[in-house]
This record gives sequence, structure tokens and C-alpha cells, in this order.
Amino acid sequence: MIKRTFALSLLSVYGAAVFAAPAPVADVTSGSNDQRIEALERMFNTRTEAQHRMQQQLDTMQQEVNELRGSIETHNYQLERILDRQRELYAEIDKRMSGVANSPTVPVVADSNNVQQSGGVISANENEAYDKAVNLILKDKLYDQAIPAFQSFLQTFPNSSYASNAHYWLGQLLFNKQDWAGASAQFQTLVSKYPDSNKRADALVKLGITEMERSNSARAKQLWEQVIQEFPDSPSSKDAAKRLKTL
Repeated sequence: MIKRTFALSLLSVYGAAVFAAPAPVADVTSGSNDQRIEALERMFNTRTEAQHRMQQQLDTMQQEVNELRGSIETHNYQLERILDRQRELYAEIDKRMSGVANSPTVPVVADSNNVQQSGGVISANENEAYDKAVNLILKDKLYDQAIPAFQSFLQTFPNSSYASNAHYWLGQLLFNKQDWAGASAQFQTLVSKYPDSNKRADALVKLGITEMERSNSARAKQLWEQVIQEFPDSPSSKDAAKRLKTL
């Protein structure tokens, strides 16, 4: 009686699962009760093992999909940073070319080391010092040497038309070295003293990051919200929005 009941239970389970996945065909209608029960048990075990293998395959596929998704997100972020970097370089080149285009054709004033430009008199030494500092980054990749070069430039030419860019580059160099306090000071100077700088949006984003790194999430949130408000359609605004979601 017990074996018959167990056999009926197995038949019920088997019948419910018969449409879920194909199973080996076996004759369970002939032979003794023991033989029929053994046949049902074998079929049940075979189906269970097949379902386990299928689940393992699904789990493996899901893991691969997750890894691919993470890789795509990482590549997208890296591409976005590369594009931002290119925009910064183009802006820097435009500024330099604009300064050359707006300057008179070789005007010489009392000091032959000075060149007259539309915004006032810019020393040739000033141009040389700024070019040297920038080239240490863009051309020579000597980032550690570029830090004192920009510091010296800002100390020597605090009122230069290149001062805002110098603060940005110096802040970026210190940021890359994870000198959060030093980077914050440079970005804050740019934001406070040069509201019209084309690097203001990115400086605000990075200023927020330095605040987060120093456990000041409330200030970081305020800065990133400011970026979105002031520059709603900029890449910096998208970056700030992503960072806000992580808070």
C-alpha cells in the first residue's frame, strides 16, 4: 500500500513536470510494482539532474551578462573622461590662439620683453612660464614637475589672464595625487575668483569630489546640485547627476 501511494505521488510529480522539459522515455506500465517504482525514480532523478544542470547554465550566463554590463559601464565612463579631457585641451588651444589673434602685429613697448595685447600688457616671460608649465603636462608628461611650475607661475604672475587656467591645472595635478586639501584650495579659488572661467563647471564637480573624500557629503551634494543648476546641459552636469545618485 505504501509503495503504491509513493508510486502515485511520483506519477503526480512526473505528470506535473512532463511539459517543463523533455525526459527519457520509459515504460512504466508494465512489470511489477517495484520495477515500475524504480523506473519512476530513475526518471524523476534524471529530470531533477537535468533541471540542476540547466539552472547552473542559467546562473553562469547571468554572471557573464553582469560582467559584460560592468565592463561596458567602465568603458563608457572612461570614454566620457577622455572626451572631457579632449574638450579641455581644445578649450586651452582656443584660448591661446584667440590671444595670438587679438594681439597687434609685433608691437614693441619700452621693455622688449613685453607684448601688447587687447587685455593689457603681457610679459613675454609670463607667456614663457605658462607655456613651460602647460607643456610639462601635455607634452612631457612630467606631472610632478608641473606642480612647482604652476605654483611659481601663480606666485610670479598672480594677475595673469592665464591665472584661472593655472589654478585649474594645479588643482587637477594635486587631485591626481589625492592631495584633497590642496586640490580643493585651487578649485575653490577658481570658482570664487573666476566665475566666467570655462573650467568652472568641471572645477565644481571636482571640488565636490574633494569634499566627499574628506567626509563632507553635505557640501559635496550642494556643489553637485550647483553644477546641475548652472550648467544643466553640460557633460559636467551629467557627471554631477550620477554622483548625486550614489549619495
